Amino acid sequence: MFDLSGKTVLVTGGNTGIGKEIVAMFSSANAEVVVNYLFDDQAAKSLQEEYKNITLLKGDVSKMDDVNRMVKELKELGIVIDVLVNNAGITRDNLMLKMSEQEFDEVINVNLKGTWAMCKGLTRAFLKQRSGSIINIASVVGLIGNAGQANYVASKAGIIGLTKSLAKEFGGRGVRVNAIAPGFIETKMTDSLPEEVKKSYMAGIPLGRFGQAKDIASLAVFLASDDASYITGQVISVNGGMV
Repeated sequence: MFDLSGKTVLVTGGNTGIGKEIVAMFSSANAEVVVNYLFDDQAAKSLQEEYKNITLLKGDVSKMDDVNRMVKELKELGIVIDVLVNNAGITRDNLMLKMSEQEFDEVINVNLKGTWAMCKGLTRAFLKQRSGSIINIASVVGLIGNAGQANYVASKAGIIGLTKSLAKEFGGRGVRVNAIAPGFIETKMTDSLPEEVKKSYMAGIPLGRFGQAKDIASLAVFLASDDASYITGQVISVNGGMV
């Protein structure tokens, strides 16, 4: 386990699913963790009670005004962010023929705009510090596409492009930007999928099993550590060999 003592990490969408595991693993690595969330106050409070060094930061990453308010709140609390993990995301799956404008906009706003907004909100601080690590949670479907998820795929492909662009833009100031592209990871979201869909995914995974949230979290901790100091602009797939 890496020791991230002295580092402060902000995880968006950190009170559930993959985000919750990322928070837990950073806490175990002795980092101070700021957990951003929008829904389910009780889940957030339970997380704060369960793990050490947790600060809660409620806000909507898809709204720039809210992001600016959160950044201001962090400054007032004297909290300096060293690592940003953009994990917040939603799905509104539908075939293109049936997909509504609202379904498209909601996913793009949270997943892609939310990632951009958090990077934007913390850019000045990161560049002034001349250090930092941004870790964006993309998806394997952002690399290969997926029927019935045009909105989600577009958002994740956009995150990959954003990651590569910011890595070039920020590299000269010592700020690293990378993306993790999970494959099929077991969460409450994937648990709701029909069994036939799960079986079709499993058939395409050489390792013969679905991933766990800890598989993503452990990579995030590595990318945040000094051992990853020469890694930037990369999209690292964690998918059991399916791509």
